[in-house]
Amino acid sequence: MKVVVVGASGFIGSHLVDGLLAAGCRVRALARHLPGLISEAAQADPALKLIPLSMDDGLALQQAIEGADLVFHLASGSLPQSSNRDPQADVQVNLLGALKVLEAARLAQVQRLVMVSSGGTVYGIPQQVPIPETHPTDPTCSYGISKLAIEKYVALYRQLHGLDGLVLRLANPYGDRQRLDATQGVVPVFLGKALRGEPLQIWGDGSTVRDFLYISDVVEALLAAARYQGEERMFNVGSGEGLSLNQLVELLEVELKKPLTVEYLPSRGFDVPTNVLCIERARRCLGWRPQVPVSEGLRRLCASIRV
Repeated sequence: MKVVVVGASGFIGSHLVDGLLAAGCRVRALARHLPGLISEAAQADPALKLIPLSMDDGLALQQAIEGADLVFHLASGSLPQSSNRDPQADVQVNLLGALKVLEAARLAQVQRLVMVSSGGTVYGIPQQVPIPETHPTDPTCSYGISKLAIEKYVALYRQLHGLDGLVLRLANPYGDRQRLDATQGVVPVFLGKALRGEPLQIWGDGSTVRDFLYISDVVEALLAAARYQGEERMFNVGSGEGLSLNQLVELLEVELKKPLTVEYLPSRGFDVPTNVLCIERARRCLGWRPQVPVSEGLRRLCASIRV
């Protein structure tokens, strides 16, 4: 299978490239800056082709996708916490960028497109937990609104043009290759601060519950979506279990074998109190289930840093 990964240089994209190569696919890695986080082993694989390009160049994007059987769209240029400060930029980068990918895939007559959405932001404040795919979508941040709009365009392109689009709403992915000095992802942010001896900042009292998923489980879900032949087109992908931020701190203390300092700050308006995804549809239809509990995932992440 010939596969294109848009956003291949990032955390999830680089791991997906590894998984696709291991599955015997021929892969084209598209991103503005390459190789990024793509592993040296993957870069040395003759089945991988690196194609640096800007999402603004629609013709180059179409040419890069031409002849592919499958496209994964993972590129994202903003964060939930920053999107509300500049929603116009969020729309410009994420929504318009995704539309260019969809249009390029249509013109290149791609068979299937898998889009990575955000299970943590599209639902908003939950009416029930765990949250099923049928739950109302009321995002509390521009990032979630953009992701939801992209989902709708994926469905529109399926209806109008026959592009077989699937959407995976991911929980909070974590694992090796995440930057410990960045502001995205509570696990790497907490771990980075802990290793630097800085206080961990928590907005609220720490009772906020999130759904954390190790990167290898994310990749397996994406590969399962690529193989899927059923009728569903939307899947939650998470651990199916919630963990409070205070509990996460406790697990990090066990792994790092030292107490951590926590600084509690006022709650932010866009933070929802609980987000745990119902993953029964993915289990039933994709034959997928998470394999790595958070305690084991944190152990693997810390081990990768110590190497």
